Amino acid sequence: MKKIYKTLAVSCLLLAGLSVHAQRNNGWRDIETGVVSKDSVTRGEYTLIFVNKSEGFSPALKERMIETFFTVYPEQAKIYNPKTAKKVTFIINPKYDGVAATAGTYVHYNPGWFDKNPGDIDVVTHEVMHIIQSYRGGEGWITEGIADYVRATMGVDNEGAGWSMPAFKPEHSYKNAYRITARFFIWLEKNAKSGIIVKLDSAMRSKTYTDEFWKTETGKTVDELWAEYAKNPVI
Repeated sequence: MKKIYKTLAVSCLLLAGLSVHAQRNNGWRDIETGVVSKDSVTRGEYTLIFVNKSEGFSPALKERMIETFFTVYPEQAKIYNPKTAKKVTFIINPKYDGVAATAGTYVHYNPGWFDKNPGDIDVVTHEVMHIIQSYRGGEGWITEGIADYVRATMGVDNEGAGWSMPAFKPEHSYKNAYRITARFFIWLEKNAKSGIIVKLDSAMRSKTYTDEFWKTETGKTVDELWAEYAKNPVI
């Protein structure tokens, strides 16, 4: 069952990537069709284009998303990738049926998700980290694990969203991605090597990541590190 679970998780990540790729080639960058409002906000060296295609989208939520962007994105850039894009576009897209997704420097958000989860503002924190990452392929579990690690460590109101790290379970795997992997990354920072996630992010972006990364940085394989984590997963 564990092998099946891992396979399903990897398959979901691949399908998500294919979905974004398909939509990107089908008007992902369209900021003209069906627009209710469009704003451009510049602060310092960063500009956010905010395109709303949803009638009735909350102006207060829009302002909160803008504030969150300018709170987290410059800090993410400073820590992880100072060469990141300086111009980002948010699109509130009622035709997108996921939660949110990023391709290039364009982030699509489902307004229906925010209708049901108005406090989940750190979806922004997770998604703009994907712009910082700018990986050209690589391990999906690392990509999403780092994005949720950054949400956990830099989020503006995870508590308000009821979002937190899950309790460790024996059936978990570091390849589960998202919060499960993010929790492991928090443990690694505290117990294996401080700064390892910044180095991991850099290796992914430069396409130099291999399984040897873990041995080089910690003297142990990722499986050995996970085994240690499983014995004492306190964070």
